[in-house]
Amino acid sequence: MASDEYAVGEPHGPSDVRGEQREYRVTALAEAAGITVRTLRFYRERRLLPPPRREGRIAWYGPHHLARLRTIGALLDRGHTLGGIAELLAAFECGRDVGELLGLAGASITVPWSEETAVRLTPEELADRFEGEVTPENLTATLDMGYLAVDGEEIIHVSRRLLDASTALVRHGVPLAEVLAAGREVRAHADALAETFTKLLRAHVLGGESPLTPETLAEFRPLAKTIVEAELALALARRARAEGEDPPAGS
Repeated sequence: MASDEYAVGEPHGPSDVRGEQREYRVTALAEAAGITVRTLRFYRERRLLPPPRREGRIAWYGPHHLARLRTIGALLDRGHTLGGIAELLAAFECGRDVGELLGLAGASITVPWSEETAVRLTPEELADRFEGEVTPENLTATLDMGYLAVDGEEIIHVSRRLLDASTALVRHGVPLAEVLAAGREVRAHADALAETFTKLLRAHVLGGESPLTPETLAEFRPLAKTIVEAELALALARRARAEGEDPPAGS
């Protein structure tokens, strides 16, 4: 005879009375996710699901368990193996949370001190953007660089512009690992440029050791961007001209 945990039961909890988040017995959860109880048990044994809340012998599952099961199904449909999904989920769970990424409490997606707009993604949306490239290694690298953070069952990317540019490069055939490596190199140069511009402001505008303020940053950031964009455009033109003048290989 099945234990109480696997007995058929309706969704349960305060949600049924006050409209709060509902809870499921295992059979109801499997039905809501469109899988069998046997499959659900297998996922739990593989540690693809977080532990349920227990009341004696009864296990109660919440909306986050249902969202996780739907994510697993979506990733399987996109060709990921269960082993790969387990590694991806482990990387997500070890990643920084959204508050740490954005420097804010809660799940706000306004990036402080920046003009960047953060983006919410589901794991399957991320997989669709970078088809075949969302590996545990790439995901770990992206989390380490601070581009991504985890907010429940969602992912936060710190910059829509960086996300869109990375997506475009991958779709043009550049491996995501190479995009990330280039991102590290660009970040080092960007940090050096920020230091140069900050020294300039501190020496001639702020006076001495005065720190940057949001107001000062808002006033002078457009000038810094203009200088950097113009110099980069000139540098790319010089590079294109130099390569165009190079003799063909083997000549």
